Amino acid sequence: MQHWELLLFFFAIAFIYASVGFGGGSSYLAILALYALPFKELRLIALLCNIVVVTGGTILFVQNNHVNWRKILPLVLASVPMAFVGATLRIEQRTFFILLGCSLLVAAVLLWTSKKNRDINAVVLANRKSYIKDSVLGGGIGFLSGMLGIGGGIFLSPLLNLMMWDNSRKIAATASVFILVNSLSGIAGQLLQLPPEINYTRILLLCVAVFAGGQLGSRMAIMKFNPLMIRRMTAALIFVAGIEVLYKHLG
Repeated sequence: MQHWELLLFFFAIAFIYASVGFGGGSSYLAILALYALPFKELRLIALLCNIVVVTGGTILFVQNNHVNWRKILPLVLASVPMAFVGATLRIEQRTFFILLGCSLLVAAVLLWTSKKNRDINAVVLANRKSYIKDSVLGGGIGFLSGMLGIGGGIFLSPLLNLMMWDNSRKIAATASVFILVNSLSGIAGQLLQLPPEINYTRILLLCVAVFAGGQLGSRMAIMKFNPLMIRRMTAALIFVAGIEVLYKHLG
């Protein structure tokens, strides 16, 4: 495998993102784009790494009773088919990276402005169900996620925080489940157009790196941890990545 430093980058990204319930797919894509790896392999790597990271986190969230399945269901029922449809779209390489860069910048702004909700507000609002709104939100983010090759949690989580959808821990758990199912759906859609040659050794090593980082990060998420600080660190990271991607592909 060339560029062994990618393992360190992926470990660090998985640790940071898993600590707030994300998989890191957007930043994996940004890093891989800078290394000019095969275009059609990028989304596959990002989604597989997403699955590795958020599976462990989802299990931990379920064990600690942070997953509200009744509230999550409308989000994922709409997002899964839309993620599949998005993944089957054939888009040009330059268009893909411009969309990715713009999406990273939008996600960075959302993450930076999203603040920790008071649990008392979340408890009051938890019983207010809006299945249509949740389905539209889940479907829209699912489609974009499938098209870009990410899980979508980086968009979903800050939006749910702004909506005071639930408390911070349960939103992080929701994001983990959302990323997991969308990543699986996105891979299913990509199977229709995978390249004939894939570097499976590179994929395996990167998955091992994010597994280690994700396990550590997920445990930090379960503990008492400052989610606002981590969200803003993540926002700064993906903002820089978005600028780098746009600079490289708009020139």
